[in-house]
Amino acid sequence: MDALHQVDAWDVPFAAVGVTTAEAVLATHGDATRRLPLASVSKPIAALATLVAAEEGVVDLDEPAGPPAATVRHLLAHASGLPFEGDRPIAPPGRRRIYSNEGFQALGDHVAAAAEMPFPEYVAEAVAAPLGLRLEASGHPGAGMEASLGDVLAFARELLAPRLVAAETHAEMVAVQFPGLDGVLPEYGRFSPLDWGLGVELKGDKAGHWSGTRTSRATFGHFGGAGTFVWVDPERGVACAGLATRRFGDWAKEAWPRLSDAVLAELG
Repeated sequence: MDALHQVDAWDVPFAAVGVTTAEAVLATHGDATRRLPLASVSKPIAALATLVAAEEGVVDLDEPAGPPAATVRHLLAHASGLPFEGDRPIAPPGRRRIYSNEGFQALGDHVAAAAEMPFPEYVAEAVAAPLGLRLEASGHPGAGMEASLGDVLAFARELLAPRLVAAETHAEMVAVQFPGLDGVLPEYGRFSPLDWGLGVELKGDKAGHWSGTRTSRATFGHFGGAGTFVWVDPERGVACAGLATRRFGDWAKEAWPRLSDAVLAELG
């Protein structure tokens, strides 16, 4: 795929990018086996593990978790009122979309306690093993996992055609949770509303989105401060992911949408 060769011009020490459908990888460029920090791309993986836990009866999405009056669902949807860091809420649950690493730490702790096993072990058994991922999940539940491009593309295939959770559960994952909440998308500013699913950001009608202009409004995914991203477009039946060894910045804001648009243009 010619579009992927754009990464050769990126001002990064290392990058690997790829495109997949639900059935198979279409193309990659760069070392797809090198494992790198995922940063916040960890969050969708933690979310899927939590949804598996919900289907197994380990947790309930609407049971109390995190700060007072918050639930597992609030934590997954960045609606618990917890700040980015720190365990003191800065808003009541369900009032604002506050992007929160702390919320995912609380989520991991909650699932671990309910499952009576460390959260990294639960992620390994619920997600990594069945998908064949060489995932290192021992870090922060929402920001500390490590994986290769090949792993992220395999995870994206699961999000295109779910096998680990029922179709109804997957539909809830990619549906707007707590509609109408305003918030700040890190590095991109305030959106009204800032729609979020369960562990994934929803593109919707956002202008200037990091997944580019050609992805459909049904697109969902996540990006991370380590220079990582994955988006899934269920209407186009395709997903795209990238890992790099340069922190997110203006370079990514320019490079990722251009790459995504070129990928979809080439696919036709």
